[in-house]
Amino acid sequence: SYLFSTIAKKVAAYQEANPDKEIIRLGIGDVTQPLAPAIIEALHSAVDEMAHAETFHGYAPDLGYEFLRSAMAKNDYQAKGCDIKADEIFISDGAKEDCGNIQEIFGTDNKVAVCDPVYPVYVDSNVMAGRTGTYDADTQMWSDVIYMPCLAENGFAPELPKETPDLIYLCFPNNPTGATITKAQLQEWVDYANKVGAVILYDAAYEAYISEPDVPHSIYECEGARTCAIEFRSFSKNAGFTGVRLGFTVIPKDLKSGDVSLHALWARRHGTKYNGAPYIVQRAGEAVYSAAGKAQLKEQVAYYMNNAQYILKGLQEAGFTVSGGVNAPYIWLKAPNGMTSWEFFDYLLENVNVVGTPGSGFGPSGEHYFRLTAFGSYENTVEAVDRLKKIQL
Repeated sequence: SYLFSTIAKKVAAYQEANPDKEIIRLGIGDVTQPLAPAIIEALHSAVDEMAHAETFHGYAPDLGYEFLRSAMAKNDYQAKGCDIKADEIFISDGAKEDCGNIQEIFGTDNKVAVCDPVYPVYVDSNVMAGRTGTYDADTQMWSDVIYMPCLAENGFAPELPKETPDLIYLCFPNNPTGATITKAQLQEWVDYANKVGAVILYDAAYEAYISEPDVPHSIYECEGARTCAIEFRSFSKNAGFTGVRLGFTVIPKDLKSGDVSLHALWARRHGTKYNGAPYIVQRAGEAVYSAAGKAQLKEQVAYYMNNAQYILKGLQEAGFTVSGGVNAPYIWLKAPNGMTSWEFFDYLLENVNVVGTPGSGFGPSGEHYFRLTAFGSYENTVEAVDRLKKIQL
């Protein structure tokens, strides 16, 4: 079962057996703050347009509406010195969907490298495609996947693999560990990929949470990335679109496998299997880049990062070994007293009624670790930390 489905079932069973318990959920990375006023205004305006024949919109263009792709190219890339054009952007209904679907344009004989621990979609989608070999239940590894351990001793950042991969999944700021790498470190990955002919699949869903100056917001800040990297972006965490659904993928036209354009392959796949994000949602996405939208979302991101700092400092004071929470809305802590990730999950649920995510669900190197999210309300975050401080282990 998918990790978060398993968590939901366990929590539901406990709640049914204990209806009087107030459970605080800091597990799945779902936002809790309402959509910003500028976004609501854009949604309302677009809905009104759909009520009149002269302003009604049907199917969206394959790549997405020009007004949104141009806003993305200008604000997310060109403003940061990245050479990305509007026609290299494909609008979708979310980064999760694109991260799972992108593997369809690659052959099943391609070797995949993933960070460990890692967002489950990267591995699971390749398993479904038949690209990962056989599963070893003892090691919790697939035979044809290259695992790159992200451990405390390497700052939860992967090292270049000894075995040469064809596809490299990277996510920074990282889910689940909250770790980041510097621009110089990312440049090493770009140089490596270009040298060995690999493609980097770069998940930048959490770039809005970066607070330190030397942490890149996009892989295209690195020289040579146009010939080796695909980037995924999400509106879920920076704009609260988890229930609205909007994201995009960037594939530069310079990125080729031999003479085959990956941009053209994805365009064919996108046009064949996808009819586009709704017009009203794309207008809401455009509002993210307005002056009012930028200001309002900056406050929203600050709200969640204030939660992250509260969790980080509170757990440090309580004696936990903890990281993350600086450039990402996730806090990564070590389960105490040698407990496994699921043992700690059960303990917290049953004893303090706090839900997090077991680190082992993200891969074997996540065992004995636990992820907490800063996406709850401030009040629930404070209450959860107070409960965690009181546990006796």
